[in-house]
Amino acid sequence: MKAKTDIQEQLRQAILHAGISRYRLAKLSGVTQAVISTFVNYKRSATMDTAAKLATALGLELTQTGKPPMKKPAKGR
Repeated sequence: MKAKTDIQEQLRQAILHAGISRYRLAKLSGVTQAVISTFVNYKRSATMDTAAKLATALGLELTQTGKPPMKKPAKGR
């Protein structure tokens, strides 16, 4: 899950360097201050929905590069 970790770390850094308060970010994104705080302080990961809201509020865009992971074939019964 290195890509997920990289995205989350980039988002954390963007929040820390955005120059706006967590209160303001919460108002802009619709994500509570508590969720933002626990995410920034490495106490939880962000869901894709939360990450998208935060990124949008910061003027960023989440993008996927490369191929999505292949699904494992279902085992027959």
